Amino acid sequence: MENSVRGETSLMIAGVPHRLCLTLGALAQIETGLGVAGDVSLSSRLNRLKANDVLLLLQALLAGGGNPVAIEDLRDSSLHPTEVANAIASAFSLADSDT
Repeated sequence: MENSVRGETSLMIAGVPHRLCLTLGALAQIETGLGVAGDVSLSSRLNRLKANDVLLLLQALLAGGGNPVAIEDLRDSSLHPTEVANAIASAFSLADSDT
């Protein structure tokens, strides 16, 4: 389902695999949601995430992977924090390996 060459990774949500991808649109959504502009500000802000920030990152990466999910639905899902963190880290890592 996922294509790591395109920077995609996956996360199981409610027993269904969902693609995540750090696209330009996802990056813009993340910057807007976190109230930052540019990679230096974003990098600094990513070092002090709150739980709602993690949901915002996940929502943007899911949309980038073609799997838009409402943040309310993510809040109501029984997501494992470690799995979410690993999927987010993988999406950023795969995007970084393209450079």
